[in-house]
Amino acid sequence: MISTIYQPFKNFDFKYENCFLSGDTFKSPVIQSNVLPEWLLAVANFSGNEQIKLLDETIRSYNELKIPVNAEVLTHFINPLEDKIASAFDQGYAGVSQLEEVDLFKWIGKFLYSLIYIEMHAAVGQQQLSSDGINMSQGLMHKFGNLQTMIQGIYLNVEFEDFTPWSIVIVPLEQADTAFSFRDEINTLTFSLKLKDFGIIACLQDNGTNRRYHQEILDQIGDNAVTEQQFEELCARFFYSAYLFNRLPEYTIMPVEGSIYIDAMPLRGTMNKPLFDLWQHKVYAQVLENFWKPWGNLLMEIRKDPNAPTSYFNPPSLPTAG
Repeated sequence: MISTIYQPFKNFDFKYENCFLSGDTFKSPVIQSNVLPEWLLAVANFSGNEQIKLLDETIRSYNELKIPVNAEVLTHFINPLEDKIASAFDQGYAGVSQLEEVDLFKWIGKFLYSLIYIEMHAAVGQQQLSSDGINMSQGLMHKFGNLQTMIQGIYLNVEFEDFTPWSIVIVPLEQADTAFSFRDEINTLTFSLKLKDFGIIACLQDNGTNRRYHQEILDQIGDNAVTEQQFEELCARFFYSAYLFNRLPEYTIMPVEGSIYIDAMPLRGTMNKPLFDLWQHKVYAQVLENFWKPWGNLLMEIRKDPNAPTSYFNPPSLPTAG
């Protein structure tokens, strides 16, 4: 039974001594676990030697990305979640679309928080070397701390009271053998992934607002398969709107008899301005160019009509620009 919640951001517990998820509530040993599980590397046809650049500009291979996990938590809670996600991925869109969103949230949340843990470990290390304070906003640490609390639902009973903290979109892809790739933006807790015949987009701490913001294009897509260019365009819209989202969600978090109950405070609060800053086609076009790099779409072509950026959707159903 828990009476307090493990909150590593209070004392910067990122030293690879305690379980990244539980803070060692269990008595079994802490071991190092890969951020990218073996099953995902296998389905992606990766060796694990592929490289990723972290925020501190260091280059790591996927196999080098590890986090400390309590052996009991790993065996009895994380591995069963991985097995469930792996089984769904193996079936493609048919399997992934049947997953409960909360399971996808836990899995994507664990993945993103694992990267945050690695980044925080590096930041703490640099602080010790330079004696400078950790250069990270209180708002960002508050957001990361909330995510860590929410994904404790992997091994605890976490109840979201009449709300979901995420926007998750799953779409079928026209190409049945799409190569694996993922993209993440840690500051906004936004994530996308494509593989085989499906694509996933997730905003992990927006209380569903980004999905509602793009409801028109999502209704237009429905259950229709989209091309890779269309999927990346949809990703660009979500990544950009997540940047425009101007609220820091607040939650009431209460541990009661072995469970954690989380209630969302109203996003509008005392502020009269809209939840999103003004959409600007000029800025969106720059985001879109980055997502369309594999196809060579140039910014000057995307912005040929400043009031109507290039779109692979017909109609484009873009948000109204400010």
